[in-house]
Amino acid sequence: MTLSELTDRIRQRLGIAELNDMQRSTSAITAGSRSLLLAPTGSGKTLAFAIPFIMSLRKAEGDDPVGVIIAPTRELVLQIFEVVRTLATPDFKTAALYGGHDMRAEQASLSGKPEIIIATPGRLLDHLHRGNISLFAVRSLVLDEYDKSLELGFHDDMRAIVGRMRSLRTLILTSATAAAEVPDFITTDGLKRFDFTTAGATTPDVEIFRVNSADTDKLETLDGLLRRNQDGKSIIFLNHRDAAERVYNYLRSQHYPVGLYHGGLEQQDRERALILFDNGTTPVLVSTDLASRGLDIGGVDNVIHYHLAPTPESNTHRNGRTARMGRSGRAFYIISSADKVPAYIPAGSEYRLEGEAPQAVHRSGRATLFFNAGKKEKISRGDIAGFLMQKGELGRDEVGKIDVKDHCAYAAVPAAKARETVEKLAPHKIKNTRVRVTQLKNK
Repeated sequence: MTLSELTDRIRQRLGIAELNDMQRSTSAITAGSRSLLLAPTGSGKTLAFAIPFIMSLRKAEGDDPVGVIIAPTRELVLQIFEVVRTLATPDFKTAALYGGHDMRAEQASLSGKPEIIIATPGRLLDHLHRGNISLFAVRSLVLDEYDKSLELGFHDDMRAIVGRMRSLRTLILTSATAAAEVPDFITTDGLKRFDFTTAGATTPDVEIFRVNSADTDKLETLDGLLRRNQDGKSIIFLNHRDAAERVYNYLRSQHYPVGLYHGGLEQQDRERALILFDNGTTPVLVSTDLASRGLDIGGVDNVIHYHLAPTPESNTHRNGRTARMGRSGRAFYIISSADKVPAYIPAGSEYRLEGEAPQAVHRSGRATLFFNAGKKEKISRGDIAGFLMQKGELGRDEVGKIDVKDHCAYAAVPAAKARETVEKLAPHKIKNTRVRVTQLKNK
């Protein structure tokens, strides 16, 4: 596939009229080369490596995959999968493999002989051990956020996977951190660096504030901060899962529209938490650093450091959640007398919790409807949007973000109309398919 053909697809299928400087630079990566792409969160990195990756692919003589992309988390795998599949179809079939996904469904997708595999390291190695897949014909490999995979303990898994790729020619590694070390199983000979960590970085548009907490517990300080900043979306970062659970439960008791996200949750709960946050149903998200990178979440207004980040990289990634795609944002550091503030925490301005805070917590104006059918039932975003407008009698501007998964879908609608919309949809079918629609309640 030529660059001209691919840019046409990017414009028509993704709605991106023009590539940015980084994407234009990486589009010159040729098949058979070895590259290291360093770029900040929110800079368009997925498309930047997807372009040369897809252009490097050639059909194999057999049925084995010819291209593999490895990413550290399920969420990042799914994000990459959507972009790559959208651009590679119909020339190449694409499959996503990740922990927590139904193994039988993945085996079925592999039986369709996909040429592109996008996977987490552990799940891909599992399929290799089961004999479900061969990597002998793979000629192109991307290790996205490879340093995060190493942090999560996937060193040996990735080494074993790369060792199976006897035909590998094109290699692209990516990281959001310039200081990340290349893994020892990758030779750096001939490795060309594309460093965009300083160009177009997201942090200059982040306004930094320090919030002094008289109480080491910080809960009342957090409450006061949130009550004064209820417009827009906020992510609250903590360093431990149990602490995240505690803060989440406290905010729930104060009637905040809040979600919870950390690695100890079931995949479905994590997926729903992100969807409800992204579409505005629960505009407050309590999370560990799992949400600090590798997620495609737009429009985050506030990053709140309930706990101070344990490393400079973690601090950078947290703040990279806001001020994306030309928007501005704010980062609040809640600091008590018990905190030892490391040098990498920026000074910022003092944010005083002065005056009486609003007593009422704003309720979200959005609700999320759940559809028990998705891509595998041939249901698309357009089908759901049309269904909501025609049978649910919603206006075009009332239909919010729609997320379609394999066997389900989610749609944001006005909270005031959610119940009546469900009732109006109940007697009707989508494309002659009976679909159950319910209002999703945040747990």
